[in-house]
Amino acid sequence: MQRFINNPELVVDDLIRGFVKANKKLVKVSKHNNRVLKVNNSSEIKKVGIVTGGGSGHEPAFLGYLGDNMVDAVAIGEVFASPPAQAFYDAIIEADHGKGVACLFGNYAGDNMNVKMAIQMADDDGITVKYVVANDDIASSPKETAEKRHGIAGGVFMWKIGGARAALGGSLDEVIQSAQKAVNYTRSICVGLNSCTIPAVGKPNFSIKEGEMEFGIGHHGEAGMKVEKLKSADEIATEMTMAILEDFAFAEKENLVVLLSGLGSTPVMELYILFDTVEKILTERGHHISKVFIGDYVTSLDMNGVSLSIMKVDEELVELLDYSAKAVG
Repeated sequence: MQRFINNPELVVDDLIRGFVKANKKLVKVSKHNNRVLKVNNSSEIKKVGIVTGGGSGHEPAFLGYLGDNMVDAVAIGEVFASPPAQAFYDAIIEADHGKGVACLFGNYAGDNMNVKMAIQMADDDGITVKYVVANDDIASSPKETAEKRHGIAGGVFMWKIGGARAALGGSLDEVIQSAQKAVNYTRSICVGLNSCTIPAVGKPNFSIKEGEMEFGIGHHGEAGMKVEKLKSADEIATEMTMAILEDFAFAEKENLVVLLSGLGSTPVMELYILFDTVEKILTERGHHISKVFIGDYVTSLDMNGVSLSIMKVDEELVELLDYSAKAVG
C-alpha cells in the first residue's frame, strides 16, 4: 500500500487536524467532541440548524459541506463507518439555536440507528430534531423498495437545498420539506473500474478484474447490479443516463440538474468526457439542463469510478441551488 499516511489507525484524526488548520476561518472543532466540527459563526446565526455526518473516506463529504448557508455541524466517523450516536448528538447541540435542527444524512443502517438514538437524546433535552434520509442510489434496491436505497452523491443537493432554506429563515418543517423534495427528485448511479483500499486494512477490500467494470457499485464497494466488460466512455455514460431516466420514467420534458463526481482517483478530464454524452442524451430527449456540477463531490477513498446524479428541479429548487453559500466542498 503506497499512500500518504502516518499511522493507518489514526488517519481520521490526522485528516481532521489538517482540515481544520487549512480552513480555520470557516470551521472549528467542537468543545464537546473532537469528532464533531462546526462552522465558526454558528453562534451568531439564529436559524434552523443543519447537521449531517457519516464515515470518513468520502471527502469532501461530509466535513467539506460545513459552511455559510449550508451545514452547521458534522459528525465524523471512522473510515466507511457511522459516527456514534454521541457524535450526532453533540453535532445537534452545536447546531441548535432554539429553532430546531434538521439532520440530513445518507440511508445506511448504522447512520439510521445512531441518528435516531441521538434524536432521542436531544428530545430529552427539549431540542426538536427532524431528519431527511438521502436514498438516491438506484442500484442499491429496486424501485418498488426505494426506501431501502442508499444515499450517495445526490446527498449534495439535499445539503445545499436544506441549508439554503434554513438560511432564508425557513421553519424546521419548511427546511425538512425542501430537503425531502430534493431527495425525492434525485437519482444516482455509480460505475467502478478499480477498487479502493482502507488504510487500516492495507489492501483492496474488493476486486474488479482488468478489462471489466462494475455497474451500480456502492460507495463502500457494495456489489453493483452487474459486472460487464469495460466499455467506452460514450457507452458507459449512455448506460448510466438511461438507467436513471428509466427509473424516473418522466411523463414529460423536465428541467434537470446534473452532477458527475469522481470516486477518488478518476481524472476530472474523464468526467467531462462522460458529461459530453450525458448532455447529448438528455437534450435529445427534450430535457433542459439548468445547472451542472463536475468534480470530486463524494468520493470513495482511491476508487477509480464515477457517480452520476440527476435531479429534477422546479422554481423552488433552482432558487435554493442558486442561493449563495460558502463551503470547502
